[in-house]
Amino acid sequence: MNFRRLGSSGIDVSEISLGSWLTYSGGVAREQAQACVEAAFEADINFIDTANVYGAGAAETLLGEVLSRYERSSYVLATKVYFPMSATDRGLSAAQIHKQIDASLERLRTDYVDLYQCHRYDADTPLEETMGALTEVVQAGKARHIGFSEWPAEKIEASLQLPDTARWVSSQPQYSMLWRAPEAEVIPLCEREQISQIVWSPLAQGVLTGKYRADQPPPPDSRAASDSMSTFIGRLMEPPVLEAVERLKPVAEQAGLSMPQLALAWVLRLGNVASAIVGASRPEQVHANASASGIVLSEDTLAAVDEALGHVVVR
Repeated sequence: MNFRRLGSSGIDVSEISLGSWLTYSGGVAREQAQACVEAAFEADINFIDTANVYGAGAAETLLGEVLSRYERSSYVLATKVYFPMSATDRGLSAAQIHKQIDASLERLRTDYVDLYQCHRYDADTPLEETMGALTEVVQAGKARHIGFSEWPAEKIEASLQLPDTARWVSSQPQYSMLWRAPEAEVIPLCEREQISQIVWSPLAQGVLTGKYRADQPPPPDSRAASDSMSTFIGRLMEPPVLEAVERLKPVAEQAGLSMPQLALAWVLRLGNVASAIVGASRPEQVHANASASGIVLSEDTLAAVDEALGHVVVR
């Protein structure tokens, strides 16, 4: 496993990290989830990402139980705040940030998280209030560093202009061969400001593994076939997308790679990407994804990827 520096934090994170969005919030049985976390440690994955809203606290609770068996300094732990936790608890007000960090720490069974992230931008709360509260969380030692997920470039810029506040070290955007929107503004801005990307859905919710075909129903044990995990996969399952992904298979074969290795190495080709977050429902998936670390794609392979995907790419 290779490691990269997380922005200006001084923390080195594994190029492949373990996420818990749809899996450990209820989509995967506890025993399987525990086995996947254990497999991550076996594969030298040191970075684990979650959020308070995943399963309304269920993912944090599960991770808290499993991670309590490991030395705290042996892993880098990230969680998030913003989405509703109740009818009245949501957003990035100072009150919510302080309330939710305490609740997350209790579920995670730890005194601090290494990275506390704003899950989205909160247009209903003054930016100064949000940044002030995040700074207080860092000063209190409850979070070592802060990050954001899916913030618009202009809001990132505005936050960087505020004096006497904690500095961002990470951005968590959706980023994959199929979804390249962050390349336009967010990644260039973050490169200038020493803010790393920790990207989610680099496998496009499993579509880039090549397991789905346009002319066949999804495999019964796949995310697309799961009632609890298929909510956000719709566009990715459209025939033109699946047909384009099918064209990637000979590209991967020519490069001597599996489809997951190709997709993960593709996002890691950028130095500004510190880590690619993967979900896993089985330990063997964790090990397979971890094997993508350190792979360097040739210019010919990168060009072949672009040719295969063509117009289905979102930029």
